[in-house]
Amino acid sequence: MPLIYVPISSPDEWKNLLAEPEKQWRTGYSARTLAHCWLASDGLPAELVSLFATSEVPPLRRILPLIVIPEHQVTLPPAAGHPSQNDVFVLAKADDGALVSMTVEAKVSESLGKTVGEWKKPGSAGKRERLAFLAEKLGMDEVPDHIRYQLLHRTVSAILEAERFCARYAVMAVQSFSPSDAWFDDYAQFLAMFGVQSQVGQLVKLRQLGPITVLAGWVRGDPRFLAA
Repeated sequence: MPLIYVPISSPDEWKNLLAEPEKQWRTGYSARTLAHCWLASDGLPAELVSLFATSEVPPLRRILPLIVIPEHQVTLPPAAGHPSQNDVFVLAKADDGALVSMTVEAKVSESLGKTVGEWKKPGSAGKRERLAFLAEKLGMDEVPDHIRYQLLHRTVSAILEAERFCARYAVMAVQSFSPSDAWFDDYAQFLAMFGVQSQVGQLVKLRQLGPITVLAGWVRGDPRFLAA
């Protein structure tokens, strides 16, 4: 994982960080929409500010973003496998002075990817190692096959970065620009794995993992950026 980060100031610079720039950079799709949204924001987009205001954890109701990193890769075992490439990573400070590690997954109409059951095929030692690692980091014995794999590694990315930066809070947020909240049911099933329910625009606690409080939320992105 690279340790040197370069600030960006334009959508084109953001585009160059994508895994497949020419394929992913299209009007009305998540990568381009997200880039224009975040570059136009002063810190956090308004919908994420509102999300934190709903937190059941009082110090998180107002946070101060410190750094924002687009297309942030987090290494997962086995080392030879693909890293988790998070659309946005944010390191922020909560009202109690503790650090917040947040990963953001952007969507328009794109799905949340394969289920765990689909991802496991064909089986391999590497996949078994990774899935066992993800389950352990989430404090679970196993992960049901119907859960979306993408939500697992995005949440674990937030936890791993919380550990790296000694943050007290790890947050996984889905920023959906879909007018119909497409795929929210998959997100709800992910939360149900922790015995939690949520609504759009609500930040909820999933689990306490030692010193780290793990939370998740789903927000509606500003639709004006769909045409950017």
